[in-house]
Amino acid sequence: MSVVDFRLVRQLWMFLAVAEEEHFGRAASRLGMSQPPLTEQIKVLEQSLKLQLFDRSRRGTKLSAAGAAILPAVRRFAHQVEQLETVVREVAAGQCGVLHVGAITSAMLDTVPPLLDELRATHPNLTVFVREIDSVEAIPGLEAGELDLAFVRLEGELGSGIATMPLTEDRLAVAVPKEHPLATLPRVRLKSLESEHLVMSSRQVSPVYFDMLVSVCRSHGFAPRVLHEVRSVASQIAYVSCGQGLALVPSSMRKLAPDNVVVRPLKERVMVVTAALAWNKNRFHPMVDVVVSQLKSRGQKRAKSA
Repeated sequence: MSVVDFRLVRQLWMFLAVAEEEHFGRAASRLGMSQPPLTEQIKVLEQSLKLQLFDRSRRGTKLSAAGAAILPAVRRFAHQVEQLETVVREVAAGQCGVLHVGAITSAMLDTVPPLLDELRATHPNLTVFVREIDSVEAIPGLEAGELDLAFVRLEGELGSGIATMPLTEDRLAVAVPKEHPLATLPRVRLKSLESEHLVMSSRQVSPVYFDMLVSVCRSHGFAPRVLHEVRSVASQIAYVSCGQGLALVPSSMRKLAPDNVVVRPLKERVMVVTAALAWNKNRFHPMVDVVVSQLKSRGQKRAKSA
């Protein structure tokens, strides 16, 4: 095993402070030290890495091309160190267990909060870290062990030991500008969208969801004419509001529609998974089993009452 170079860790913290402050004096004040030793430590770091990290001039301190290239990785490292410090403090205080959760924005607004409230009530010693992700990030994050659970738009067999469980479904609808002829209809035939420009959730963000919508359109005799690909349902509705096309969205998203956009259900009954739980069956985590069991039980209760 290699020994952690804590001097390098400290120097990277210094590099991050100077990069964000763009001034050695302000960075030194932020770090609670004087400027000369900070300047010296940055020089030592540059020599160790064999890179010039900053361009220095009378007008200030700016990141060099090399410094800008390593900055994102250093920021991620700093975030991981902060998480480690939190875990160490809580373990020392008697806390136990850490759960890393990734979630799409819509799931962070409705699906995840009540689950976390329940977990805090039943497992007060559990530490939970939540971060926003796109659906496409779920599988690599779960495979690498960076995530224990993901609340995303995924369905079916995904290989590599990734399991999924649908949590919420909704009927597919279409968002149209208020002045559009389709806005006057109580329900819209999917085929009516054949000649319309559509705003779709990006395939890069949610490939399973994107492919499902394309497949639905093709099953009704047309290929969607995609004018824009965006990162969220909220963005789809915003583009519709700006007259940039129509959008296939879950019916519940009518609550996001501004006054100049209406959301009409499709005449055809097309159900879409708006959130699913994903986890890695090949990685054991006791709290993952707890969450999966809780959500399965909740789903069975809903099915019986339906």
